Amino acid sequence: MIIKSVRGFKPMYGDDCFFAENSVLIGDVIMGNNCSIWYSAVVRGDVNSIKIGDRVNIQDGAVIHGTYLKAKTEIGNDVSIGHNAIVHGCKIENSVLIGMGSIVMDNSIIESNSIVAAGSVVLENTHIKAGSIFAGVPAKKIKNVSNQVKKNEIERIASSYLKYSNWYKNFIK
Repeated sequence: MIIKSVRGFKPMYGDDCFFAENSVLIGDVIMGNNCSIWYSAVVRGDVNSIKIGDRVNIQDGAVIHGTYLKAKTEIGNDVSIGHNAIVHGCKIENSVLIGMGSIVMDNSIIESNSIVAAGSVVLENTHIKAGSIFAGVPAKKIKNVSNQVKKNEIERIASSYLKYSNWYKNFIK
C-alpha cells in the first residue's frame, strides 16, 4: 500500500481496514472503520478533501478524487464503489452502490439507498434522490429501488466485501 502525505495532509483511517498492496491513499483523506481499498484503487486527496464513512469498499481500479478549490468528495457508510469507477468531487450518502465503470462527476449528490448502474455517467450537478436507480450516458432515473433490490444488491455487496476483506486480513500475510 502506498500512503503519501501532501500539502501537510496525511491520510487517516479507522480500525480493521484492508488495503491491497498496490492501493494508494494520498493527502487529505479521512476514512472510517472496516473499509477496504482494493487492488490498483486510488484515493487521492491532494487537491481537495475526501471523507469516507464506515464499511466502504472501493474496488479494484477505482479512483476517488476532487477538484481544487471547487469540489470535495464525501462518501457515507455502507457504500460500494465498483471496479474501475470514478467518484469525483461529489457527495454519496449511506447505503449506495456505484456500479462498475461508472463516473460520478463534481457537485453531484447521490442520496441514500440508491444505485448508479454499471457504465453510467452521472453528470456534474446531478441530484439523485433517495431510493433511485440511475443508468445510462448521461445517467437518468430508470426506476425506484425496491426493498428486494436494496437487500439483494446494495446490502449484499457491502456485506460481501466485509467478508472478502476478512479473507485477506486474516489469511494472507
